[in-house]
Amino acid sequence: MAEVPLIWQLAKLLVSIGLVLGLGAIAIRVSPRVAGLLAGYPLGTALALFFIGLEISPMFATQSAVHTLAGFTATLALGGGYLLCGRQNGFKGVLTGCAGGLAAWLVVGGVLSQFEFTRVSGTLVTLVAIVVFTWLYRRVPEARVNASGVFSWSSLAFRAGLATLMIFIITALAHMVPAAWAGTLAAFPVTMLPFLLILHASYGAAPAATVIKHYPMGLGALLSYTLCVSFTYEPWGLAAGTLTGFAVATLWLLGWMRVQQWWVSRRLAA
Repeated sequence: MAEVPLIWQLAKLLVSIGLVLGLGAIAIRVSPRVAGLLAGYPLGTALALFFIGLEISPMFATQSAVHTLAGFTATLALGGGYLLCGRQNGFKGVLTGCAGGLAAWLVVGGVLSQFEFTRVSGTLVTLVAIVVFTWLYRRVPEARVNASGVFSWSSLAFRAGLATLMIFIITALAHMVPAAWAGTLAAFPVTMLPFLLILHASYGAAPAATVIKHYPMGLGALLSYTLCVSFTYEPWGLAAGTLTGFAVATLWLLGWMRVQQWWVSRRLAA
């Protein structure tokens, strides 16, 4: 494992905390619509792939990104495992949910790491998984709460700290594993999981199940970002590739929100 310069470690710390806190603060102060848009940003994946490219090489990050496309299937499995095992309210439900989710992620991630994926096959695997999990979740009831506490400063600090810790773990492990596993690690839900834990602990299992139910349809931004950087990291460099990836993810999110608004207005008019 190559030694990572201290300045890069400090940059990783500051950027990780700054992005989660900064975007979370915008979500608090602006509007629910903006909060929803920012929730779909590929923050954890973007940070993981960027620092993997910085610390190892852009080529390794590109290879990892190809496997990240399929690795989102393991992330969907994590949500399914959490849903099955985290049905109780309170701290016990959070613990059993985490245990079930991580076990499902490890099993599916281990299976995925045995295959050599291309951009097309990796994307297709996750698209099929999105359809399957969306169908499986069709009867999960909707639970609505006034979850303002999830966006409080204390919860944002917890999310930023936990997300930063996971980024450090993922990028450290990337030095010791093949690109297939590094890509799967980069798909880990670094920002979604802390949000899920706070929601479950504060409001019970039902709201957490609702988040998991809608998570598959929110993966479009992550897929579009990862697909973009897999093409741009090597020819354009990490910085330009990352900015281009965020631009593509933003366009996808804006388009998806327009489609959702059209669908709601169509149903109301019917």
